[in-house]
Amino acid sequence: MKARLEELRAEALGELQAVASQGALNDLRVKYLGKKGALTEILRGMGALSAEERPVIGGVANEVRGAIEAVIEEKQIAFQREETEGRLREETIDVTLPGRKLPTGSVHPLNKVAQEIEDVFIGLGYTIAEGPEVETDYYNFEALNLPKNHPARDMQDSFYVTDEILMRTHTSPVQVRTMKASAGMTPVKVICPGKVYRRDDDDATHSFQFNQIEGLVIGKGIRMSDLKGTLLQFVQQMFGSQAQIRLRPSFFPFTEPSAEVDVTCVQCAGDGCRMCKQTGWLEILGCGMVHPRVLEMGGYDPEEVTGFAFGMGVERIALLKYGIDDIRHFYSNDLRFLGQFARM
Repeated sequence: MKARLEELRAEALGELQAVASQGALNDLRVKYLGKKGALTEILRGMGALSAEERPVIGGVANEVRGAIEAVIEEKQIAFQREETEGRLREETIDVTLPGRKLPTGSVHPLNKVAQEIEDVFIGLGYTIAEGPEVETDYYNFEALNLPKNHPARDMQDSFYVTDEILMRTHTSPVQVRTMKASAGMTPVKVICPGKVYRRDDDDATHSFQFNQIEGLVIGKGIRMSDLKGTLLQFVQQMFGSQAQIRLRPSFFPFTEPSAEVDVTCVQCAGDGCRMCKQTGWLEILGCGMVHPRVLEMGGYDPEEVTGFAFGMGVERIALLKYGIDDIRHFYSNDLRFLGQFARM
């Protein structure tokens, strides 16, 4: 048996020296050292040996196994090194080549305008409040003085999920939630930015989904003149110190009195042009004093405190600020259009 083991060692080492691939090496490992390999077959005959012979043959078998394993490991390392060197030769990178220039992105114009609006009001002492885009009928309508079957609900054709759940049509529900969270404490001074949804047909000035920023101030002695001064400050920071505003009487169920706010035309500075239809003014937002009923439903006593609110479409401000004639440009993902704002 000892002679057979020595023959096996010589045979295996000879074949291993001539092996030329990783696959062939694995085949030889199985042939000589596997469960059904040549070495295992020889060792099965150890049961017929005497007690004195077994340790001797066992030692020889271990030496043969060790010698074969050592050569296999050496060959395996050589094959791995050769494979690595081949890959390095094939994947060589010429570091002297010029790099590929990546396109530089920029802030989307709507995000840019929204951030500018937020910065103006944060500078005036406002905080930012947010709320869910999927709202209850109560917060979206009823708590804003729009009970069931109120005709003013027709002003906002809505996306209903159920009879009581809908996609919010304005960010005013955030104002109600803020009032309730404040539990009657004053002052309240927040702006509420976010997406809103209405069943509009998409055209140059309308979209079924757009961005809105609303503001709310509640405290003792808040007057319409405070609202006007706030909006004048906002307009002059957004459009320049020469910009002026005018308030026209209007109707909103959640404010009384209510007003539409116009700004002097950003193109002709009030002289009259095609953009402003020769009037010198452009409509920009709606506002008013918070309706006493809304204050009550928000947890405030209208005999003790008053407040004002305003709301604007971010798209509308961006159209005026940049002289854009079609709201759909903002959603077209046209890099030729969006790239213009990287320089602003």
